[in-house]
Amino acid sequence: MAYDREGYAPWSLTRKAGVQSATVDGDIKVPQYIQPVLDTGFVDDKGDWKGSKSSDEQFIAFQTDEGIPNSGQILTPSAISDTKWPINMTGYKHILLAIKPTNGGNVNITAVMGPDSNSFANIRPVNSAASLRGNLGAGNSGMSDLLLDSSESLTADVWNIFTCSDTLHDQKLLQFKIINNSGGESTIETAFMRLV
Repeated sequence: MAYDREGYAPWSLTRKAGVQSATVDGDIKVPQYIQPVLDTGFVDDKGDWKGSKSSDEQFIAFQTDEGIPNSGQILTPSAISDTKWPINMTGYKHILLAIKPTNGGNVNITAVMGPDSNSFANIRPVNSAASLRGNLGAGNSGMSDLLLDSSESLTADVWNIFTCSDTLHDQKLLQFKIINNSGGESTIETAFMRLV
């Protein structure tokens, strides 16, 4: 239990007369109990409240691109998606990418920079639709594509779900370029889920 103690001020007459005082106990009492703590965010150096992120509970940014010819491409999410485009990964580490084509076969999937009509933090224009590049960590000395899957085989008429771990975290203007290499026309649905 904490309690108040009083001591003599260093400039007091009592202290000048040689009387010493202890402002704290020689024994420090430490609380011996467990207290749960809920971390919901922090106040940054500017005094602004920054709340903690939580994973999306459901898929977001649903988009349907109809009649994409063989070798045709889409950017997703885009303005035709239902919400949240381009994807802001600030505070998120991983993302799930769900693709549902009407024609099974290969697609090319690349993580790209979002539209130049939007700012990346406080800079613009950006190099829109360019492959996102970065250093992938220890042992990698140069820049690499953060996500480039040149030949991913998809099953038709079901959601094919992929986990992209870590490499796209904190990307502010995230889109995916998907090229239909299935050999025929395909309607492609996409959706996303961000995870902390």
